[in-house]
Amino acid sequence: MATKQYDFLIIGAGIAGLTYALKLSEYYQDSNKKILIITKADSVDESNTKYAQGGVAAVNNLKTDSYQKHVEDTLIAGDGLCDKKIVELVVQEGPERIKEIINWGTQFDKKPDGKYDLAKEGGHSESRIYHFKDITGKEIERALLAQVYKAKNIEVKSHYFAIDIITQHHLGVTGIKKKSKGVKCFGVYVLNRETNEIETILSKITMLATGGVGQVYANTTNPKIATGDGIAMAYRAKATVKNMEFIQFHPTALYHPSESPSFLITEALRGAGAQLKNKAKRAFMHKYDARGSLAPRDIVARAIDAEMKRRGDNHLYLDARHINKNELLSHFPNIYAKCLSIGIDISKEMIPIVPATHYLCGGIAVNEFGQTSIEGLYASGECACTGLHGANRLASNSLIEALVFSHRSYSKACEQIDNIQYQNNVPDWDARGTNNPKELVLIQHNIQELKQFMSDYVGIVRSDIRLNRALKRLKLLYEEQVEFFNETTISVELCELRNLINVCYLIANSALERKESRGLHYTIDYPEKLVEV
Repeated sequence: MATKQYDFLIIGAGIAGLTYALKLSEYYQDSNKKILIITKADSVDESNTKYAQGGVAAVNNLKTDSYQKHVEDTLIAGDGLCDKKIVELVVQEGPERIKEIINWGTQFDKKPDGKYDLAKEGGHSESRIYHFKDITGKEIERALLAQVYKAKNIEVKSHYFAIDIITQHHLGVTGIKKKSKGVKCFGVYVLNRETNEIETILSKITMLATGGVGQVYANTTNPKIATGDGIAMAYRAKATVKNMEFIQFHPTALYHPSESPSFLITEALRGAGAQLKNKAKRAFMHKYDARGSLAPRDIVARAIDAEMKRRGDNHLYLDARHINKNELLSHFPNIYAKCLSIGIDISKEMIPIVPATHYLCGGIAVNEFGQTSIEGLYASGECACTGLHGANRLASNSLIEALVFSHRSYSKACEQIDNIQYQNNVPDWDARGTNNPKELVLIQHNIQELKQFMSDYVGIVRSDIRLNRALKRLKLLYEEQVEFFNETTISVELCELRNLINVCYLIANSALERKESRGLHYTIDYPEKLVEV
């Protein structure tokens, strides 16, 4: 089995991992420090970042906007669970991080006078969303990857699936308990998908930038790689994980049942004036919130869910017919083209929509520098719980969070790296007693079953009965998976099932423990928010 050593290991190639790597590369351009980015995807650009349509939020003009307004908007959306200190630092440091990615080649839409064409989205009091048409994430990913490929001290490997974080446990140390202090990360075991060999990658500092968990649900806007791998690995390694009950369902995914993942209809379209309507072609959001179709996502998603259940509908509509066609073509060309490809001209017809799993507000707990509770292990992006989002994410705050925390992680990692040594007595992965699976269909069946009962029991609206049913089924799936994992040759499908089960347990158990309705977590057993005293 191959063993390789790198100073910095980055797992994930979205905005969080790439910006972190680029900053390290620039800082150490004249040293012999080695930087490795790995991704399990076939293509390096396949990440949640690539599918972010709306944009990235940051204060641009202090004459018309303010840091305080952005802070307040974030705190209101987070429903009392945001860490105000973290919100303030992200909002204040965000504009400088935007300048950096612009300098790295990212393009954002501008007005004829050369000023940035800032959009306004749900929950924002001012127009502060930088965007590039309706493919902002793809544009940022393009620019960052172009810089990464120029860097001589960054190595990038696709087809590399991280299996487990290496800690003292793998050295034979026993007695490490959940959340205990002193756990150290020495690197990871990875499956090289091209050779089917398990390699050991030792690192002084490891960054988890593995994205979200959308694939635990049947209907999601997330790509197929979003199986919660980083969170599951960190959890198994005894890292602190928190706020997993707060799953953001994007209110408006294109209703097209034969397609997975679901195509996202960006919130920016509602910011441009599109209105949510029921099957009777009547607007309904005013019944639920004075902000109408531009209310925060948790409110809009629950309103759509309620309207669908009340009428027995399988989808509702988003009406953009009154928006000028030239504006639709200019600002939302991909949405226009996508809908047209299935026979819908959005300048003349309403868009069928349905809520879909979109974003996780919880994750691996980190401090203000992206450090997890495990020494030498950092996390940034959607897999991390920074305290910014609280119980609900404000639209377009995710990309700016990743930029800010990857910068802060980079600064802290540079302080630490020279005081860390490689752990050279790490054993090879032990695959003795395992055999090739006779029926891979069992893994796929379990994954599909898991997605369906998570959607049914741990969705937009929850109850103790549903959550307990989910946990009972998860216990059975976990027991089956453990037996299968111990007897079967490692594969991506098997590892993803293992990770999905871990993540589903964390979501369902966290939801059951929260005896209130707050933000993205709504339960019919405790419909009111707890009052702080």
